[in-house]
Amino acid sequence: MKKFILLFTCFLFSKSFAQTIGLQSFASGFSSPVEIIHPPNDARLFIVQKGGLIRIVNPNGTINATPFLTVTGLSNSSEQGLLGLAFHPNYATNGLFFINYTNTAGDTVIARYSVSTNPDVANTTGTILMTIDQPYANHNGGTLRFGPDGYLYIGMGDGGSGDDPQGFAQNMTIDASFPTRIFLGKMLRIDVDSGTLYGIPSTNPYIGQAGKEEIWAKGLRNPWKFSFNKLNGDLWIADVGQNEVEEINKIASPLPNTGLNFGWRCYEGNAPYLTSGCEPMNTMTFPISEYIHESGRCSITGGFFYTGTTYPDLQNKYVFADYCTGEIGYINDSNEVVWSFNASSTISTFGEGLDGELYVFNGNSLFRVIDTSLNTSSFDKTSISVYPNPVKSILNIKNNSNSFLNKIRIHDFTGKTIIKRDINNSQISSIEVSEIAAGIYIISAEDNLGNVVKTKFIKE
Repeated sequence: MKKFILLFTCFLFSKSFAQTIGLQSFASGFSSPVEIIHPPNDARLFIVQKGGLIRIVNPNGTINATPFLTVTGLSNSSEQGLLGLAFHPNYATNGLFFINYTNTAGDTVIARYSVSTNPDVANTTGTILMTIDQPYANHNGGTLRFGPDGYLYIGMGDGGSGDDPQGFAQNMTIDASFPTRIFLGKMLRIDVDSGTLYGIPSTNPYIGQAGKEEIWAKGLRNPWKFSFNKLNGDLWIADVGQNEVEEINKIASPLPNTGLNFGWRCYEGNAPYLTSGCEPMNTMTFPISEYIHESGRCSITGGFFYTGTTYPDLQNKYVFADYCTGEIGYINDSNEVVWSFNASSTISTFGEGLDGELYVFNGNSLFRVIDTSLNTSSFDKTSISVYPNPVKSILNIKNNSNSFLNKIRIHDFTGKTIIKRDINNSQISSIEVSEIAAGIYIISAEDNLGNVVKTKFIKE
């Protein structure tokens, strides 16, 4: 039985946290994981480690002993290394995938690779598509994603340091000495299916302007993580803030081709920052939601709009985290941030499985994101009580209703029945739970009329 790691903040901070999100252990033994992704129509999860390995996790949670790919010649800075992976939409037939890494000079490299005849191992030689000069060691972006239009989107940070000192995010003038720095603080969009290395989509906003054609949007500080809603094509960008504000941008599909400006460094989130010489405010795209630096929060880790079916309460929610605190939150229907769970370690990346279910790295361990809330439409949940809670060995169930209880069932959060007891119209029952693993469980009680009530208990 899989273990659960849950922090029960709902008992201590009920005004701040809505306890619905939890984590279910899935796989462990990784080093500095930065990406979770799967190929199209493939249930395997590919884990990118910053040190240069891409590893495969199978649907049953086992990890292949042989890495899918080992990338060498990387820088070792804290924000550099192997950072991103994207599989071609036609990967099943052409075997192509793309990676984002920083080389020993500290520059961003986008390269194309292919799978070998063994589906679990890639060919070791790749082709470099572009190299982008980086003036500092931080704010490298890292994420690669294929959009619904079939083009490859590349998130680029502003080049690093603080306050974007050279103004790269807003700059549209090419420096002849460092021409690729025009791409810093931008979202790039390229066509990997045309040209010698790649082509330029005809709808890119700067088409015909040599050296700028790859740019799709500007005004980003460090879009460490962005993702597409696979059901409708919406783009969600989590842009890491400077001093006070972490922001989440949503660009509805169909994606515009007009050259969006997300505002940095003129604005940090919705707040004016360094506005001298900036374009008019009404020309900029502002975040759909944001949160400020408080209670230790300092850096957003973007996630995904939940498209799975297992947890209905997570549907229509964008799930993300704060890297520093390990808090996982979501955007509600009013575009407000709701903090729902506090993990035990830093949150470096989210991933989406083939079925739309979400995964996350809490430290160096991989977890499934689950919904711990219960939907009980049967008789009132106060009709039974369980104690002690948390429990170590003997769990007592007391019937507070006028009806009699016939059946007691204990389930884990996958729905598996762990314990069954028929109690034959008793008002109170005790169940031995010392043999089950520590975690959260659901206990269901059925009365003599067939009504069922559910509640949760914690096994220490």
